[in-house]
Amino acid sequence: MLLVLLPNLLVIGASFMTRDPSDFLSLPLTLDNYRRLMDPLYLQVFLHSLYMAAVTTVLCLLIGYPFAWALARVDKRWQTLLMFLLIVPFWTNSLVRTYAVKLLLASNGLINSALQSLGITEAPITMLYTEGAVIVGLVYLLLPFMILPLYAVFEDLRRELLLASHDLGAGRLATFFHVVLPLTLPGVIAGVLLVLLPAMGMFYVADVLGGAKNLLVGNVIKNQFLDARDWPFGAAASVLLTLAMAVLLLAHRLSRRRLGEEGET
Repeated sequence: MLLVLLPNLLVIGASFMTRDPSDFLSLPLTLDNYRRLMDPLYLQVFLHSLYMAAVTTVLCLLIGYPFAWALARVDKRWQTLLMFLLIVPFWTNSLVRTYAVKLLLASNGLINSALQSLGITEAPITMLYTEGAVIVGLVYLLLPFMILPLYAVFEDLRRELLLASHDLGAGRLATFFHVVLPLTLPGVIAGVLLVLLPAMGMFYVADVLGGAKNLLVGNVIKNQFLDARDWPFGAAASVLLTLAMAVLLLAHRLSRRRLGEEGET
């Protein structure tokens, strides 16, 4: 517990200190670092990063929700194989996989080469160093983190509830919105929690696939600590991400509590 709490307390303390060119941190305590977060330049980066992370999360949810549902319904033998295929990418470093995506999207990459060989395009399509390339890379890396918690809640979803809904006259759409979705909401929130914030912080994906115009919050934090040597401002940006995670954790806890109360009634 101490090993988790102490580093966060140090970051919070550093966020209220003053930048020092020689010692990195110094007194007096100040709120200027948090005021700088409202600067239009940084605010634009944060909003753009939130936008890309939100798009990534929605795409992961749209792909992962039906996949997790199907995964929970297939035969156990196929479940084992599909889960193995889902987890296999974790055996490779995420930075290596990001460079693999770069090889696919490059002007002379596999996708453009295939399109030109088939005569679909005459010239390479610009896919690399774009906003779409960053989102593709984030979806590829984070999709398993959406599927796994959804699979867990679908495994606990009792088939009798679905049959009872149909017996009471509810159609498939009504059953989904009034039975399936509320019961799987904790898994949805857990998946969002595991995808949204990491998507905002994976600076190396933006560096490799996005170029200088598609920065994430993680790029700002990295640049402040390693390049600008402004540790207090980098710590303030880190605290902002931590607060966002706390809000999502609270939403997840409230959804599970509400689901438990409804189950008791």
